[in-house]
Amino acid sequence: MRNLGWRIAVVAAVWISLALSGLVWSSTVSAVEQRVPLRVAIHVHSTASTGTLSLEALAVRAEQQGLDAIVLSDNFSLAYEYGLRPLSGLLKKTISFPSVLSYGIERYLEEIQTVQARHPQLVIVPGVEVAPYYYWTGSLWRGDLTMHDAQRNLLVMGLTKAEDYRALPARGNPASFTVDGASLANAAPLLLVGPALFLWKPRRQLVEGWREPISAARRTVAVGCLVLAVATLVNAWPLGTPPFSSYESQLGYRPYQALLDVANQRGAVVLWSMTEARDLQSHAFGPLGTVTVRTDAHPEALALTSGYAGFGGLYQDTRTVTAAGGLWDQVIQAHRGTSQSAVPTMIGEIAFHGLADKGKDLDRVVTTVFAKERSVAAVLEAIRSGHTYAVAEGDRRVMLTLDEFSLGCDCDQATVGIGERVALPSGSHAVATVRLSARDGQPHPVTLRLIRSGEIVGMTKTETPVHYQLADAQPVPDGGAYYRLEVVGQSGELLTNPVYVDAQAKERG
Repeated sequence: MRNLGWRIAVVAAVWISLALSGLVWSSTVSAVEQRVPLRVAIHVHSTASTGTLSLEALAVRAEQQGLDAIVLSDNFSLAYEYGLRPLSGLLKKTISFPSVLSYGIERYLEEIQTVQARHPQLVIVPGVEVAPYYYWTGSLWRGDLTMHDAQRNLLVMGLTKAEDYRALPARGNPASFTVDGASLANAAPLLLVGPALFLWKPRRQLVEGWREPISAARRTVAVGCLVLAVATLVNAWPLGTPPFSSYESQLGYRPYQALLDVANQRGAVVLWSMTEARDLQSHAFGPLGTVTVRTDAHPEALALTSGYAGFGGLYQDTRTVTAAGGLWDQVIQAHRGTSQSAVPTMIGEIAFHGLADKGKDLDRVVTTVFAKERSVAAVLEAIRSGHTYAVAEGDRRVMLTLDEFSLGCDCDQATVGIGERVALPSGSHAVATVRLSARDGQPHPVTLRLIRSGEIVGMTKTETPVHYQLADAQPVPDGGAYYRLEVVGQSGELLTNPVYVDAQAKERG
């Protein structure tokens, strides 16, 4: 009986142990899978660069509007120069605007930490907007001088150390310059110091303790040489050579890929900003004439660069890359078979500079991220992994809310949400479920499109609140598929990142 009792006790202990292990494992999985929706304003400028609100005022405004996080994108550098060749490093005109570099990187980061401490419920993600390269065409003499791509920007997010910012290879960042023959040529004015000293020094000694007096003409020339040397050196500063010349127009995306590579090495999350936005301005510079500043749409950047985590796909401008079968779908298809984290995430951009901008406010374009916790690291992880959707207010100042977008199948398979991956039995049919509402709780007309791997497979025109379900008529293909959602209407616009489907291998009989 003792042996039997002992055996029963051992078996019971094992079962209890296994049960507890299962409970612990289950709770761990649940904790890993649990994500919290956070409303985030991405691409926000402060008074550290071209914004009109201080970091403190931005934090207050964000909390008033019920935002959970803001992603700062202050201009990293806004210094532009044009030089006369072949002495472009010496004979040049420089124009600068407020930026993080002029504000002070350490000062900027310390201020973010200070404001974050005063607003613990708001996640403030540090970041900068970088245009690593611009180039010139035309001529002052012909009156067609044009600066290109000054607004071809990348958003570099999450860096917290000043040395990481200084490592970014950008045209306006002196810390990224190198010393070579061209930079030594910029120091040529130092050669004027020798003649100046020669002219200042008397030629002979007349009497013990006395020297020949310096003529006024020689003194004037000597001082002129020194003044010219100092003035030219100041104008040529910094003397180093930028990583990419602004007088080479055939560099393509090399400067941008270089920035992406360095930023990734430093642990940043990098997004392409508003690739279809255009900029065309003319500025008069007195006797120098009129200079054109031009940035064309550049959606091809999504296909011609690598290593970026995502891109602005929803903002207050004309866009085509997110249309069904467009460039975004093509890029996703090109990444098929690679890790899911390599697929670029679509986010919404507000490009907020201040309340004076017509139609702009922090909450007009919001990216909802499904984060594992309320922190900078969790927000960036959610963006990188595609656990996001973006929404913009429409003409009626209505904001849509996605209450559910999940994918299952016509079988007993668990459903998954945005940014997740599910394996469905071969031959089964994916079933999408959508629940959508407006933040004001009122009915608003919307057009909803369900997109499978670039093809619209379901569409409905209805009013909020929406409960829509569709079983895909096509079985899950062997190569897998992905589904994403697009909603448009006067009540606003909503775009999601994909839900991914893999086909389970068929069991051998």
